[in-house]
Amino acid sequence: MVNHKRVERLMGKMSLQAIYPKPKGSYKGDNVKKYPYLLAGLLIEKPDKVWCSDITYIRLRQGFIYLVAIMDCFSRYVVSWEVSNSLDTFFCLTALEEALRKEKSEIFNSDRGNQFISQAFTERLESAGIRISWDGRLWDNIFVERLWRSVKYEEVYLNDYEDMIEAMRGLGN
Repeated sequence: MVNHKRVERLMGKMSLQAIYPKPKGSYKGDNVKKYPYLLAGLLIEKPDKVWCSDITYIRLRQGFIYLVAIMDCFSRYVVSWEVSNSLDTFFCLTALEEALRKEKSEIFNSDRGNQFISQAFTERLESAGIRISWDGRLWDNIFVERLWRSVKYEEVYLNDYEDMIEAMRGLGN
């Protein structure tokens, strides 16, 4: 029988360290510009005041694809969406460009995922005059999370997609 303090001391002597996500694991270094949380106390009383975005995965028979959606927080309308077979920034930028062709939001709220904190993505938002907000509370992205639940239970799980083309057709419907 040994207690946790002895295990910790012995692990330190052997230079062993537990592997787990450390705090602020989404940030890619100190050179990433950090944006404030802008939704505290904000009343969203009209469409296109705040857009939110998130990424989820869609299982295929052979692998996965990734789905990004940009949603209006007031109306819960999906302004644009895009799929990709990799988690690069390009498909998020494509969805953003599609959304900006339709409308323009005052604030864009997202989590701190690599795609949303990338220089290309944040510069595009700033060039469009959109203020950037990063999630500050658990419930901020609840609308997109609820969308993912509906999409998966009402479409994805009912249709075992063979490939990306079939998935795009099903998701579009």
